[in-house]
Amino acid sequence: MKAVVFSDSHGDTAAMREAVEREAPDQILHLGDLAGDAERLGIRFPQIPLEYVCGNCDGFSLAPAVRLLELRGRRVLMMHGHTHGVKTGYGGAIAAARQVGADILLFGHTHQAYAERLEDGLWVMNPGSCQSWGRTTYGVILLEKMDTLCYTVPV
Repeated sequence: MKAVVFSDSHGDTAAMREAVEREAPDQILHLGDLAGDAERLGIRFPQIPLEYVCGNCDGFSLAPAVRLLELRGRRVLMMHGHTHGVKTGYGGAIAAARQVGADILLFGHTHQAYAERLEDGLWVMNPGSCQSWGRTTYGVILLEKMDTLCYTVPV
């Protein structure tokens, strides 16, 4: 199973559309800023399941700030990260993921792509920012029967 992960698109959906067409994922995840971009992506690709959370620029969104879901038997904690202080460190977000027994922690907000598997097996990923100005990146999660791989991709 392949999931693509986006965050911080800020109204620019072109790079996300391109990534979905290139990757042909089984799932789309969006980590906020802007939740409306995620909704537009869902309209463009209705055949691909979509999950999203709101970010600090999503004041009128009804999407949750944090979402725990299961993908292929892995618990995935999604958040934008602003409520867990990720701009000053990932400790609060990692603690939240461990508290709910997550296998994968996904957050955005910093616009800095990052993917690492911690010593306890928790995957931590920030897909960066998927907008056409600056360094445009997104994340990919590959879920196989016995393994998980998370990485970021420049557009």
